[in-house]
Amino acid sequence: MLTRRNLLTTAAAVAVGSAVTGQAAQAALPVVDMEALIKAAQTDPRRADTAITVGSRESVLQVERALQARGFLATTYVDGHFGTSTIAAYAAYQRSLGYSGLDATGLPGQTSLRLLGEQRFTVTRVLSPGSVVAFRGVQVNTRTRAMLLEAERLLGGQLTITQGSYNVSNPASAGTHDGGGALDLSVSGMSTTYRTNVVRQLRRVGFAAWLRTPEQGNWPYHIHAIALADTDQAVNAQHQAGDYYLGLNGLANRGADDGPAVTPKVSWEEYLRTT
Repeated sequence: MLTRRNLLTTAAAVAVGSAVTGQAAQAALPVVDMEALIKAAQTDPRRADTAITVGSRESVLQVERALQARGFLATTYVDGHFGTSTIAAYAAYQRSLGYSGLDATGLPGQTSLRLLGEQRFTVTRVLSPGSVVAFRGVQVNTRTRAMLLEAERLLGGQLTITQGSYNVSNPASAGTHDGGGALDLSVSGMSTTYRTNVVRQLRRVGFAAWLRTPEQGNWPYHIHAIALADTDQAVNAQHQAGDYYLGLNGLANRGADDGPAVTPKVSWEEYLRTT
């Protein structure tokens, strides 16, 4: 006999079953490792070939398949290599969401990535640059601030910032400081040994860092640092991060890296997992 109680019991069972099915479907979705994806997005466009960044292939493929399904990327470029075509496709997708400027450079951010992955993939090891704050007279994001403070702890001394991030007023920087993760540091009063150690400790916590000299460009001696995996990076900062991973000096001449070797090259999040 069909009763109201039977109807309610049946409806509840269907609801529970649907919830369980939905959870199972969500759990079965492929996973995109955002840390690996961002490393590939910084590095692969700087390669002379179509090599794939170690550990990134499956994550890149998931993103490329989603871009292809939305009509932003040709099938021929769905190959696990986050090269210039994938960067351009992701930037077009970001613009389709209404983003512009630093939010539409082709470097995935957590919001656009999650939207792209709806019903297709989930995102793990999510990266965030944090909020923009005033720090020692300049602007940085909270991730960059934490990185610098940790490098100073390792050094046992405070560094002087001469240029921060989100700074569009310095044409000599060629746009590198327009976004997040960029710092210039004074080397005034430092010995050669100490400034090399500063670069080493910056690299240790996740910066691509170099000592810059007047012979290299129209600037005084200083240390230039770019926070790896900062998703607020300006395009030229992305290029410098990629060049650092590839053993280059981050300059227009793309010469060999002239800084102290730090192995492995890690991001801030990777560093934190080892401490």
